[in-house]
Amino acid sequence: MPNSPGNPISIMDFKSLEQFELGQVLLIDKPLGWTSFDVVNKVRYQLKRALGIKKIKVGHAGTLDPLATGVLVLCTGKATKQIDQFQSDDKHYTAQIRLGATTPCLDAELPVDQWTPAHHLTDESIHEAAKTWTGKIEQIPPLFSAKKIDGQKAYAVARQGGELKMRPAHVHIHELNINSIIRHEIDGHPIVDVEALVECSKGTYIRSLARDLGETLGVGGHLIGLERVASGPFQIGQCMSLEQLIQVIEDLGRDQSSKPVDL
Repeated sequence: MPNSPGNPISIMDFKSLEQFELGQVLLIDKPLGWTSFDVVNKVRYQLKRALGIKKIKVGHAGTLDPLATGVLVLCTGKATKQIDQFQSDDKHYTAQIRLGATTPCLDAELPVDQWTPAHHLTDESIHEAAKTWTGKIEQIPPLFSAKKIDGQKAYAVARQGGELKMRPAHVHIHELNINSIIRHEIDGHPIVDVEALVECSKGTYIRSLARDLGETLGVGGHLIGLERVASGPFQIGQCMSLEQLIQVIEDLGRDQSSKPVDL
């Protein structure tokens, strides 16, 4: 019997390609450098090819930026009806934030555009600043994001050098715990790297949180690493790699094509 739609499936549960058509929840550890839509498109392509069909529903339940890794919930077939439910779940992240340097996109995709000495920051001041960004807050999304303003995607305008007024959104930062603080230099610039555990509501931009923490401390900041370790009830330890999933789809496709046809 195929795994019932709505329950996440592991590598060992795959028995036939029929499971994907009926509907499955797939937990992927998103690879670095891939967009969430890249992953969706790759899985959709592989399934259509293996099944020999022209169309199958595949979607994700919560975007991860290209430079982020971790839990990406994919739904196929009838399970795509549950995407809205999964998207509303709280998320948990491990974030690396660099204080004393800013970038236009608020992460490491673009070069640093401003350096500010940050070695004077005390551990206490960093922890106190983090407290100001917990609870229910108004957060301004990054300009380099998929947010639509007047019908335009913000990142498309930003990449052309334009500007849009980003509207603040209400989000809930349940926890922002600073776990480590490391002081060092990059090309003579004194910076501070912190690792934080973040538990937050849907729609929260961790890049914006890195910016806001840096601005509160007066030195600026940006995100240099991010892993989603949980999305609702789904944990990183339950995830399979994209390569593992593709291999299973290809293997099931070969098995199906090699079976004798009843005449």
